[in-house]
Amino acid sequence: MILRGFIAGIIATVVLSAIMMMKTMMGLMPEFNVISDWTSLLATVGVSAGPAIAWILHFALGGVWGVLYALIHHKLPGGYVVSGIIFGVIAWLGMMVGFMPIAGNGFFALSISPMVPMATLILHVIFGAVLGFSYSKLVR
Repeated sequence: MILRGFIAGIIATVVLSAIMMMKTMMGLMPEFNVISDWTSLLATVGVSAGPAIAWILHFALGGVWGVLYALIHHKLPGGYVVSGIIFGVIAWLGMMVGFMPIAGNGFFALSISPMVPMATLILHVIFGAVLGFSYSKLVR
């Protein structure tokens, strides 16, 4: 269960990351870059890290979210995809009230742009749907 959740989390993070890279290549919201936020956050605690370390953290966190999903999905309403979307929204809320303020972007990243919360919500809904779908295929 835990390994399957981790794998599903990595799969969902690959999809999320591909969309993030497309966003960057299209020049959409260049002021918002979660990898840069990780790098900056690490620097504030005295860790000099480049983008590679930030990407590793990004994927590790995706895997951890996958494990958490595997542990609680049966307590969420709906099937795998719906419970994954609900879980993705929970992860988004965690990002908006936890990571974003710590990274210096304020609650819901409103100091960057009012578009960031909506864009990241969409990304997390996709993440959750892929997470739930992937997990459903791995447990069968």
